[in-house]
Amino acid sequence: MSDPVPGEPLIEGRNLTKHFGNLVAVDGIDFRVEPGESFGFLGPNGAGKSSTMRMIGCVSPVDSGYLRVLGMDPATDGPHIRARLGVVPQEDTLDLVLTVADNLIVYGRYFGLPYNEIRERTNELLDFVQLSERRDDLVDDLSGGMKRRLVIARGLMNRPDLLLLDEPTTGLDPQARHLVWDRLYRLKQDGVTFVLTTHYMDEAEQLCDRLVIMDRGRIVAEGSPRELIAQHATREVLELRFHRDEHRAAVLDRLAASDQRVENLADRLLVYVDDGDAVAAYVTADGVKPENMFVRRSTLEDVFLILTGRTLVED
Repeated sequence: MSDPVPGEPLIEGRNLTKHFGNLVAVDGIDFRVEPGESFGFLGPNGAGKSSTMRMIGCVSPVDSGYLRVLGMDPATDGPHIRARLGVVPQEDTLDLVLTVADNLIVYGRYFGLPYNEIRERTNELLDFVQLSERRDDLVDDLSGGMKRRLVIARGLMNRPDLLLLDEPTTGLDPQARHLVWDRLYRLKQDGVTFVLTTHYMDEAEQLCDRLVIMDRGRIVAEGSPRELIAQHATREVLELRFHRDEHRAAVLDRLAASDQRVENLADRLLVYVDDGDAVAAYVTADGVKPENMFVRRSTLEDVFLILTGRTLVED
């Protein structure tokens, strides 16, 4: 058992591979997570995100390749690694018949923490996730967003060196999502290293210093959100919707003469441009009037769809 050498990553995977029968879930990926970094795995369903997280969390063995977590090998040091991890799984896995506080207290006992420390830590964490007033309520009475915040508090009970979050806000309404983001952003400001998987591109843009996009078990892009947008998209996107097909056809004809990337979707046209206003003026110069037209900045979601496609992939 060893600790990471100063300057070395907290997690490093090289040619990491995972199979389930004939299915290659993770196909020879390389990645590093540095101390203090918030790192994301993005990808459609079945891309290999959760399989990778399970290997990092020492609950699923590596089939081949190299993996080190906190300077240790999960194959031989799994219990030591897990003792220093905080985990926020996709499912809440809370004890619904215990109170909010008791869920944290019981979890703290799993790590062998002294009772006084557990009580102090419970108070700190309930305050951090804004659940102090609900400490004596049964978990079953909490809203979905409150349960999610409690799971995050539980994952922090042992003061982990590394926090793993698997789809931390899936199923939450926008208000609850933003409150969870606020708590995670505070952890990021405090230098907590965390790794997350998410389907929400705005979540990744808000929280991740760096991320990889996975598709069909492989990494197809890596970088900061802004780097990925600069590399794979354009500064702006012009969106146009039409009442009449002939107007759509006229705009497509005009754009065919330019070098702009165009996506012709069922409900709209997306034109990837550097100057959206100039291109909007160009395509409407002959009096074509779209039903709706606006310019927005390119986002990580644009990059995601460009790299992985728009076809729905089911689990």
